[in-house]
Amino acid sequence: MRSDTHWLLHFCHDNALLSETQLTGLISNLDTNQDAKACAALLAKSGWVEDQAFLNEAVEIAKKNAREGYALPHLPGMNTCSDLTEFGEFPDYAELQAQDDQTLRQSVEALFLKCQQIGVSDLHITSGARPRVRHHRKIVYLSQAPLPDKLARRINLVLLSAPQREAFETDKDLDYALTLGDSSDGCRMRFRANLMYQQKGISGVYRIIAGRLQTLEELGFPNAENIRKLLAYHNGIILVTGPVGSGKTTTLASLVHELNQSRQEHIITVEDPIEVMQDSEQSIVTQRQVGKHTQSFQSALKSALREDPDIIVIGEMRDLATIEMALTAAETGHLVIATMHTRDAYSTLSRLLDVFPAAQQNQIRAMTAGSLRGILCQRLVPSSDEGVALACELMINTNAVANIIRDAKETGLESAMQTGRRQGMRTINESLDALVAAGRITEEVAAANRSNPEPKNS
Repeated sequence: MRSDTHWLLHFCHDNALLSETQLTGLISNLDTNQDAKACAALLAKSGWVEDQAFLNEAVEIAKKNAREGYALPHLPGMNTCSDLTEFGEFPDYAELQAQDDQTLRQSVEALFLKCQQIGVSDLHITSGARPRVRHHRKIVYLSQAPLPDKLARRINLVLLSAPQREAFETDKDLDYALTLGDSSDGCRMRFRANLMYQQKGISGVYRIIAGRLQTLEELGFPNAENIRKLLAYHNGIILVTGPVGSGKTTTLASLVHELNQSRQEHIITVEDPIEVMQDSEQSIVTQRQVGKHTQSFQSALKSALREDPDIIVIGEMRDLATIEMALTAAETGHLVIATMHTRDAYSTLSRLLDVFPAAQQNQIRAMTAGSLRGILCQRLVPSSDEGVALACELMINTNAVANIIRDAKETGLESAMQTGRRQGMRTINESLDALVAAGRITEEVAAANRSNPEPKNS
């Protein structure tokens, strides 16, 4: 964002002419090259700021402050590089452009490792936009100047192999994973990447994986021992669920690592892509990547059953065929652990069961009631210290829960979970209440994240 525009928005917010919600929405959609005068015209046209005399005067003062180089004030909804002091300045654009490919690749890898060290979850390198990261769920800009298209293209493409580059130029989209360095705990970390073409050129988004595997306690689970009890089973299915960006992949990798250290079995994982490469320790770990080692989750599961597995880990259950095969594997003597994009146990069961046609409902409900071991749901919510806190729900398949599933009476699920506290169950609402009581999150955050399942029509 231009400095004069920054000052204009500050004046509007400071005089209560723009709410924080309006300001945040405007910042996220504003052209980074738009000057204060054009921004003022946009505010007037939208009706958000009706005082034209104020806007005219604010534009002139904004231009003056920008010319004289005054330090930019803080704007709600936009962080600058000073908000992420551990990161420091983004590398100089001219220096990066002058580097040869090998040196540029080293600079980009150093950038990834720096993001990893300070807990960044995503790095965005986009033509025509400022480089930015997501830190504690907030966008933080690392520079005031947009990346030139030529430089953004070089940064994103220098990491690719020749076949990857050819595939990207052909398909205009590419998902891949980049391995950097080794870890002392038997794992190598991979950075998940997506490249695409967009209006101003090329855009790359890099999901940053933590530098080491963390225990369940380190991840923030207060009920870690109850979760570990599910890992003691030798058959059945365990589901790890949550919305996008809630840390499911990290939790899944932690669970696999615990099994790898504690059991002498064959673990087969099917992932898209492989983000954490785990060496065999007590167990034999076989990791397969969809698109590279197998055509699909479905085909990998089909062959996995012939590969003498004890534990099958599915990166994501997306479709009917994959869900059906996972339930069959769980029923035939394997421990299956899989993820789904659902918010709580209620919506997870609805997604799991409703994907099947009506004619199969009774059969699938009986299979699920018999093979499901538990559902672990997680969310990352804004904490009081401007970070994030983990809220989690754990449903264990007791006799009461199994009867609810079998008889299609999911409206009684929350009540069964509340009475199942002795078995280690907890609802997402109870988790949020505990975080409020501990001062980790505010009442407002808890209210915004509460789960209120709607009863199904019977």
